[in-house]
Amino acid sequence: MAKVTMIGLDLAKNTFQAHGENADGSVAFRKKLRRDKVMTFFAKQPRCTVAMEACAGAHFWARSLREFGHEVQLVPPVYVKPFVKRQKNDAADAEAIAEAASRPTMRFVAVKSEAKQAQGMAFKTRDLLVRQRTQTINALRGNLAEFGVIAPQGVAHLGRLRAVVDDSETYLPTAVVALAQTLLEQIDTFTEQINAIEQDIKQLARKQDSSKRVMTIPGVGPICATAVEAFAPPMESFKSGRDFAAWLGLTPRQHSTGGKERLGKVSKMGQRDLRRLLIGGAMAVVRWAAKNGAPEGSWLARMLQRKPRMVIAVALANKNARIIWALLTQGGVYKDPAAAAT
Repeated sequence: MAKVTMIGLDLAKNTFQAHGENADGSVAFRKKLRRDKVMTFFAKQPRCTVAMEACAGAHFWARSLREFGHEVQLVPPVYVKPFVKRQKNDAADAEAIAEAASRPTMRFVAVKSEAKQAQGMAFKTRDLLVRQRTQTINALRGNLAEFGVIAPQGVAHLGRLRAVVDDSETYLPTAVVALAQTLLEQIDTFTEQINAIEQDIKQLARKQDSSKRVMTIPGVGPICATAVEAFAPPMESFKSGRDFAAWLGLTPRQHSTGGKERLGKVSKMGQRDLRRLLIGGAMAVVRWAAKNGAPEGSWLARMLQRKPRMVIAVALANKNARIIWALLTQGGVYKDPAAAAT
């Protein structure tokens, strides 16, 4: 019997599908596995390459299967889809995963450790709480607007609404005041939870040497610096800073043909949370420079004279991504080009 060299594993909640291939690409087996039988099945298998889609739970299964000596490769789902033949089902998906992983030019996702996944969960939880707080603030603003109480958007202007609700001589009905106070208490709870998570993230940033060096870049704070550690694969997996920026989706989308280059808007591929943090930090730098002035003759000063702020922020986020790659692969801290030239 030929030795199985590749197993494509289609993950699910309860029923998994395994597709085994021999060295010549022929089908060795197609097998459906219950969740509680997966580990037993792979423990009995000779060491081989196991390919899975990089989806929910994939990193857990990758770490578990590596303990049996298997080589695990995680394939981005978007690269698996072209290999699905005709109808979509579990067996076809497992075969497509094995076929995609066998391509010599395929790009794989690095397996995350439990620590990295925990850091990523902290950011996801913080984002969820921020969205829920924003939703509650908007609900409060909308309800009070029905009674003539108006306030600008944003948590910074919440005090205006609180002052009206807490006023002992307010003209608002008693029932409205009680409900508004309930919403305000919920907002305060969200704020406390957000602050607690941010404090933990900042403490982690102060402990990590790589985060401290990345934070020397203007527009990169502790949250963004630790997000790089949590979400980005090892920087050594990128050949250059340009590749890292492209992975983040900060480079133009191409639609070129016939030797004619056509570049569009940023591709927005890659890790969304990290890209958003880099652009937000870059926008803060652009706003400060527009108000206080950028160093004369600097790249930022020239861009402010001829480009919209949002375009500049995305370009600056691209530059910061390349600088991050350089710092994490070559060491050192950020040095301001204007200061270095003097």
